[in-house]
Amino acid sequence: MFANKPTLAGDRVTLVPVGPEHVEGLIELCDDPEVAKLTGSHTHNGIAPKAALEWYSTRGGHEDRLDLAIMAADGYVGEIVLNELDKDNLSCNLRIALVGARAFGKGYGTEAIRLVLGHAFATTPLHRIELGVYDFNDRAKHVYEKVGFVREGVLRDALLWEGQWYDSVTMSVLRTEWKPLS
Repeated sequence: MFANKPTLAGDRVTLVPVGPEHVEGLIELCDDPEVAKLTGSHTHNGIAPKAALEWYSTRGGHEDRLDLAIMAADGYVGEIVLNELDKDNLSCNLRIALVGARAFGKGYGTEAIRLVLGHAFATTPLHRIELGVYDFNDRAKHVYEKVGFVREGVLRDALLWEGQWYDSVTMSVLRTEWKPLS
């Protein structure tokens, strides 16, 4: 379903298939402690350069996922991924991560999500795209609601972070609800 790895252009960002040229950005993203908490990644040591290179070098060969680098005027600012494809039920998961403070609050994530949803609903038979967001991440929840995601439920105590439990909120957007920008 995701054999075609497109380039999607917006006003603020351009989404391009991830590749070895984006490894330094992935390392920066994985090394940021705030990003680690927002994504629930317990590997605080980031990602080894060799592992990052192998990961980004192999994403293009997967037809069951779409991994795109989010590029802005100042280069790589994050990644957005459609994964966990369920062909039988025409659904998948969306995951997005920005490099941290230098990318937050600039509209990059909002535009990247709109571009990916527009692409997915225009070029695939997908009916449902879901995501999970930790309840403390108000900024992300606001963005997801703004682009059309609807809160479906809560996974209680889904993340144990530095001795404290946090809920994960499940959200989705359906093809029938998606309203592309005119």
